[in-house]
Amino acid sequence: MEGTNNEEEGFYSLKRSGFVPDYVHISELTSEKKHLNDYDLIFIPGGFSSGDYVRAGALFAARLKPFLKDVEKFNDSKKLIIGVCNGFQVLSELGLLPDTDNTKERTMVLATNESDKFECRYTYIKYTSKNKIFKKYFENKIIQVPVAHLEGRVLFKNDKILEEITENDQILFKYSNYNDTDSSYPWNPNGSVMDISSLTNKNGNIIGLMPHPERVYYNYQMSPDGSMHEMGTGEYFFRSLYEYTRRLVD
Repeated sequence: MEGTNNEEEGFYSLKRSGFVPDYVHISELTSEKKHLNDYDLIFIPGGFSSGDYVRAGALFAARLKPFLKDVEKFNDSKKLIIGVCNGFQVLSELGLLPDTDNTKERTMVLATNESDKFECRYTYIKYTSKNKIFKKYFENKIIQVPVAHLEGRVLFKNDKILEEITENDQILFKYSNYNDTDSSYPWNPNGSVMDISSLTNKNGNIIGLMPHPERVYYNYQMSPDGSMHEMGTGEYFFRSLYEYTRRLVD
């Protein structure tokens, strides 16, 4: 899709973690040269698809709508669909997140950052879910990750949606500082309600996140206070995806 970026970082992060990744352009889906259900995971990268015209992710989402039945089959089989940054915006536009009632109604938005600035730097996230996909590598960790977005503030249609995602354990990660004593700006780079940096659907297999784990696969790619962990945030994240997928397909 024109305007996306980080697809290369995503490709190599998947490959380093054990996947055999493939670039799929939306035109290849339209021409039926490739089919979504031939794959075990969908990764929608970050960037500025279609120049972020209308809204961030809106045009990319519109071009994916003809394939929603394939996406629903993918979801029904509990395969993973990952959207990072602009990819998170695409999943929101499609109504795939948070989708608390399985209607695919659009009930959230990734609004302009409260700072009204493009925020591009490191921050920290903490694992706040019981989602078993990530428990092995993220439980009891506060870990550094880069952000790079102008429109990343998670807001919901109403308070009922927020209550439902909380009850359903759909908040995967929250922004924090390095020792979990502060989550105000700049640690929360966009002003997201409840410091949300990542959400899942009710089943926990459709995942959207604003931070970019694919940019810090190795710990030496992180700033000094973030490189204390054995692996980079990206390796923790993508290994989690691979190990889940292996269990699913074996």
